[in-house]
Amino acid sequence: MRQRRRVGAYGVCRRDDGRLLLVRGSASAQFPGIWQLPGGGVDHAEHPAHAVVREVTEETGLTVEVAGLRAVVADVIPFPAADVALHTDRLVFDLTVVGGALRAELAGTTDEARWFTTDEVAGVPLMPFTADLLGLPVTPLPASAAGPATFPEPPADRRLRFGAYGLVTDPAGRVLLTKIAKGYPGAGLWHLPGGGTDHGEQPVPALLRELVEESGQLGRVTELVGVDNLHNPAAFGPEGRPLDWHGVRVVYRVTVDVPTEPRVTELAGGSTAEAAWFAPDQLDGLRLSEIAAWSMGRRVG
Repeated sequence: MRQRRRVGAYGVCRRDDGRLLLVRGSASAQFPGIWQLPGGGVDHAEHPAHAVVREVTEETGLTVEVAGLRAVVADVIPFPAADVALHTDRLVFDLTVVGGALRAELAGTTDEARWFTTDEVAGVPLMPFTADLLGLPVTPLPASAAGPATFPEPPADRRLRFGAYGLVTDPAGRVLLTKIAKGYPGAGLWHLPGGGTDHGEQPVPALLRELVEESGQLGRVTELVGVDNLHNPAAFGPEGRPLDWHGVRVVYRVTVDVPTEPRVTELAGGSTAEAAWFAPDQLDGLRLSEIAAWSMGRRVG
């Protein structure tokens, strides 16, 4: 099967009485008649937090604000008729309703929006990621449930990359950073350990894998920090030509309980030149990538 990837942004929205907002797939959806959290695909260059606000308003008529990032999960759904295995990285936000009136989407991929009690949610067919996030039994979707999904070829000079990165510390309070290698965007900057996730890979295992490859450290994830969005319409890297690059990057706190001398273990020619531990007073003079500076509350320098 051909591999395809997308990033989606979804919202958990509850009323004061605890009812949860769900939407139902229309006849033009990938899975008609199946309920899920409101939300949908992130457009090229769009921040996921902006995408979920837009999608929820389109699907439900409600105006919402993002209260926080709740979870990040990934799944792969096969579409045999299209010969495609679709990997979706799903960012789930907590939302607050600030206006609007509930209504169904007009001529879209959903056809009903409704507030559900806990008991009512358990009685309707749910997308697996929604059931899992709500702590309900997950029922795989049969291939026969798929609607008229189409998967056009992505533009040749456009790239979407989903990555998982770590704000990595040790018991002494040191921070682990990696230096971007020559030939890659941001070469020479000190960066957060991490990188792109593979097709079918969850973000946390991907981050821990990258941590070993880039520094030889064994870590444990302790907290989801947030999501960073990067759009570079003319990124120049090892491809040898400018690319319209969109990166969606989630950041976790990671603890290395038994730190060792960092060493890059990935194959030669990778994007990481070196890795090192830094005490807090050593960070001020470093040239940091945007995501590293953002994660540590520092200026890019």
